[in-house]
Amino acid sequence: MTSAPGTRPARGTLALVPFVLALLSMIGPFSIDTPFPAFSQMGDALDVSAGELQLVVTAYMLAFAAMSVFHGPLSDAVGRKPVIVWSLAAYAVASAACAFAPTLEWLLVGRVVQGLAAGGSTIVSRTIIRDLFDGAEAQRLMSQVAVIFGLAPAIAPVVGGLLVQVGPWETVFWFMAALAVVLLAGTLALLPESHPPERRVPLRVGEIVAGLAAVVVVPAFHRMAWAGTLVFGAQFLYIGGAAIFVVDLLGEGELDFWKLFLPMIGAMVVGSVLSGRLGRLVTSSQLVSAGYAASAAGALLGVVVALTPAGEVLPWAATGIALVAFGNGLAFPNIQLLMLDLVPTRRGAVMSASSFVTLVFNAVSAAVLAPYAGRSVLGFAVAAAVCVLLGWACWGWHQHISRTSVPA
Repeated sequence: MTSAPGTRPARGTLALVPFVLALLSMIGPFSIDTPFPAFSQMGDALDVSAGELQLVVTAYMLAFAAMSVFHGPLSDAVGRKPVIVWSLAAYAVASAACAFAPTLEWLLVGRVVQGLAAGGSTIVSRTIIRDLFDGAEAQRLMSQVAVIFGLAPAIAPVVGGLLVQVGPWETVFWFMAALAVVLLAGTLALLPESHPPERRVPLRVGEIVAGLAAVVVVPAFHRMAWAGTLVFGAQFLYIGGAAIFVVDLLGEGELDFWKLFLPMIGAMVVGSVLSGRLGRLVTSSQLVSAGYAASAAGALLGVVVALTPAGEVLPWAATGIALVAFGNGLAFPNIQLLMLDLVPTRRGAVMSASSFVTLVFNAVSAAVLAPYAGRSVLGFAVAAAVCVLLGWACWGWHQHISRTSVPA
């Protein structure tokens, strides 16, 4: 089920839209990964343990998840651009507050506000693509955005490592504040409003709830949302638990996170590029199926490598999760497009509901699964394999239902 794309801006501005949207989507990964190299300094300065510092990730993720339910419906009601603008402004203020934190509790409050604000750019930016573009063009541009989005987790810890070399841990949060200000200026200058007033819904609590209800009653949404969440969750296990995996288990230093993130994110970028190139040749469903098959192979490879001495050394320890990431790059842009077309009049609500499922799972993963799996390299590999195989099963179930019944 599809609908006509929104009114397009002038050609010159249109060419910049995917680039701006991709940069907006980087706020999420930068918020999670940039602080990792500063954890040691933060622990000493705030007098807290490594386990307590995992709350810096969890607080952000849970707040992001809670607010993600509302960002999409709000953009359906007031337009995409105002939600992004106000969210970036709030994010900049919250980042500055984190830089002034004298205690862990203060820092966690700042991280909560960061999380509440960050979804305005990361969630709504993806909706704009489907507003403006249709068919293979939307698939190609979503893949282009995924390429730049995929680079963020590889770049962020390197940036964080460089920042803590030239300044105290607070420098990381001043960087986040500055990034938000730059993106705010770019949004105001370059981003069009893709959701015109005649397509908006009333800004009422009942209408927001109705929008979300229209999404969650669709069985296909749950099958696809959990497929995407679980397979990406395997990759996020290594992202959210990077400090444990890289430093505690493998004995690497603050500047060595790239040894994990470069192969993992590089593979995801390759998958995203390939997805965009194949968009005119095969269907989105076929690309999702191929991607998840590759991820399953990568998950099993990760377990095998973890059982050998190579599993204790980077980058070999990252080979399995790199193949998982390649599969995600191939599948993730396409499964998002498929979900957005389930309820075309409520695309903001679709993206919010999908993001909520993913974020809650990843927050729990960072707080519970990563420390538990972090007892060994094999623990990480097995936990990732379980996530991938469960997600692949959800997609297989969806494909079976789609072939044997009227699409739901």
